[in-house]
Amino acid sequence: MKESHEPALMHGAEPAEMFSDIDTAAVRTEYELLHLMRRLISRYGFGHFMIARMPLAEQQRFSERLVLSNWPSELVRQYDACETFQSSMLVDKLRFTKLPVTGGPELLDVASRPTNEAMVHRLLAHPEMARHFAVLLHTSNGDPFVAMLSGRREAPTGVECATLYLTLVQLFECLERTFDTGNATREKLSSRELECLRWAAAGKSSDEIAIILGISTYTVSSYFKSATRKLDAVNRMQAIARAMRLKLI
Repeated sequence: MKESHEPALMHGAEPAEMFSDIDTAAVRTEYELLHLMRRLISRYGFGHFMIARMPLAEQQRFSERLVLSNWPSELVRQYDACETFQSSMLVDKLRFTKLPVTGGPELLDVASRPTNEAMVHRLLAHPEMARHFAVLLHTSNGDPFVAMLSGRREAPTGVECATLYLTLVQLFECLERTFDTGNATREKLSSRELECLRWAAAGKSSDEIAIILGISTYTVSSYFKSATRKLDAVNRMQAIARAMRLKLI
């Protein structure tokens, strides 16, 4: 029998219990956590999820705040362009409550009406994200994050709501562990690996990076492979995105 590499979960549990006793010590990588988030939304009838840093005083694009998500890339780009997230009703509500926040498309609308209202409503017309369930979570250092599940189903209530809240807290603890791993990664990446990632993030190809750095294309590819492995990424693009989130480049 093939050995399973899935994160440890209770086997044979009922739906409401399946994610209530996660062995957080067994989850070490962002890939494992992504797998758990996909199982979570599938189990509870949601279609999309995202975990993002709560907007504070600093100016930062929505995509730069995202830590873990399966949102459509086009939707993320549109929110970047319109800058609606930081002024959304969702963020406004989460700042004043520790309880879950639920609602429809209005949660991602701005708290005060924008001048270009038509553009905002065009962004919110995603058929698989009609309802939202969101909670405010904090790291051990007190940094605020929002975790949100979206889909067509009605808002969770009662025991299901409490179970989802606890599950997201446990999964966020797993995510915070990957932050610690990322700090260690800063020391592991070589200067050449970081240079290759920086130039790739600027849109340069391997051939162009080879010319810029005065090395062969083969060597550039080798640096990308090693950087991708150290960042626990599956490809070059994910390695670049992870390095940017960790502020390595």
